[in-house]
Amino acid sequence: MQIRLSAHGAYHHQFHVVWIPKYRKKILKGELRKFIEKRLFNVQDYHPDVEIEKYSIQQDHIHLIIIIPPKYAVSDIVGKIKANTSREIRKRFSWVKKIYWRNEFWSPGFFTSTVGINEDVIKRYVEFQEKIDKGQLQLSFDFKF
Repeated sequence: MQIRLSAHGAYHHQFHVVWIPKYRKKILKGELRKFIEKRLFNVQDYHPDVEIEKYSIQQDHIHLIIIIPPKYAVSDIVGKIKANTSREIRKRFSWVKKIYWRNEFWSPGFFTSTVGINEDVIKRYVEFQEKIDKGQLQLSFDFKF
């Protein structure tokens, strides 16, 4: 786990995000899958502080573990990834137009959940902060998350 710093604080915001192609068609394979693998990371061109840690592309859905700073809404980032990949897929793969005759590729929604740390880690962190605030702790950062 890596704590990240922003201008006014620190954060660890990991999200598990899942979305599907329209009608949950099993088309995310072959060249299309390879293309999506490369294009997922284009979000970092516009938002370099957004990081995709892990991903899995199944035939009918995509899983991401993504770090999104608190200054962005999860829905905005996921929306940009889906919009950009959909547009690029429709340009590059003409056969997709036969399956999806409108300007669409992904289903409109998505699932998201937070990836948390366990309760013991949070309690140790709170105790550590209390000791710092009371001046009882010298600069010793030997605790582990």
